[in-house]
Amino acid sequence: MATTKEFTEEVLDALGARDVRVRPMFGEYGIYCDNKFLGSLCDNTLFIKITTAGVGVAGDVARESPYPGAALHFAIPPSLLKDSDWLYELVRVTVDALPLPKPRAQPRAKAKAKPVTEGNN
Repeated sequence: MATTKEFTEEVLDALGARDVRVRPMFGEYGIYCDNKFLGSLCDNTLFIKITTAGVGVAGDVARESPYPGAALHFAIPPSLLKDSDWLYELVRVTVDALPLPKPRAQPRAKAKAKPVTEGNN
């Protein structure tokens, strides 16, 4: 089951749409804060990356993989989506613990082909 647009809006509403945004990714959604990727919305579940600081806030929240082969994340249950302050605190400490994203490589300019002239072969 893919994540619904309504669920993405519910998550953003729970976070007060502060500095958090979601972007479509591979049929689901990625969640970002301060331009850092911090988790996913998959199958109508919010998954947040696990960090040492996040463990202190999340406590005994279940840890699951958002998709096969992915690392474990906090799987935020619907009941905790209603606690906006707790959820935003978890997002903030997670984002603060994550490294800055690597800058994207600039595309290289294509080399112009030299014109072929007689006597130049």
